[in-house]
Amino acid sequence: MMPDLISIGPLTVHGYGVMMALGFLAGLLNWTLLGRPIGRDFKFCSDLLFWIMVAGILGARTAYILSDLPYFMANPSRIIRIDEGGLVYFGGFLGAWLALYLFARSRRVPFYELADMVVTSIPLAHAFGRVGCLMNGCCHGTVTQGALGIAYPERSMAWHHQLMHGMLSPKAGVSLPVHPVQLYESTFNLLLFGLLLLAWRARRRPGMVGVLYLLVYPVGRFTIEFLRGDHRVRWLGFSVAQWVSVGLFIAGVGFWYRLRRSANPREETT
Repeated sequence: MMPDLISIGPLTVHGYGVMMALGFLAGLLNWTLLGRPIGRDFKFCSDLLFWIMVAGILGARTAYILSDLPYFMANPSRIIRIDEGGLVYFGGFLGAWLALYLFARSRRVPFYELADMVVTSIPLAHAFGRVGCLMNGCCHGTVTQGALGIAYPERSMAWHHQLMHGMLSPKAGVSLPVHPVQLYESTFNLLLFGLLLLAWRARRRPGMVGVLYLLVYPVGRFTIEFLRGDHRVRWLGFSVAQWVSVGLFIAGVGFWYRLRRSANPREETT
């Protein structure tokens, strides 16, 4: 756990923010390499990144605030402290896709073709973000006795969670070992990134790379959610993220069916 990387006077560089920045830069590099052969230069990709980044962070932070609204109503000064963590992936995902849609329309670019390029970088950037979660101590896993279990230091989020649930003594210097679910999801995202690159090179119909993401990522996220040990809002036994995963998977099936039935392989709707 390394929430603070460097402190120089009043300036503190947080590990979470650094990993977020590296994730965005890795995504931009990937877009630039993929976009060059199809006429999407660095300026186009960097403009796209700016709007997706802004909308994604706003969406992710808004979802996080709504998930614990009473706390933020009582502590409004904490609303803008994204450097401390507190971003909900699915909120950022929806915000980023809204920005992508508006960007495609403003530039008169086919939405499905642009979405295929954009979606390849999502799991890559997400993998960096989850490492940031590990460094920050958020999004921790459930208690485990397995060899992969990691213990967080005193006053970490995992330590507080276990203390509140009577699993830990107040005198304990570290938490009980928990699943490093952040690394599980980071690894899953890197594998998904490789799969999407293969799909990009083999693409024949606009939109199918994006559909592949919608069919694969929700399955992995739904499964990994069972190992999350932090506070999760649940309904009928499943977390909000799991229900969103189900919704995205269904959307993916719907898009797949629509694209397969398209009379013209290049046909798409903006």
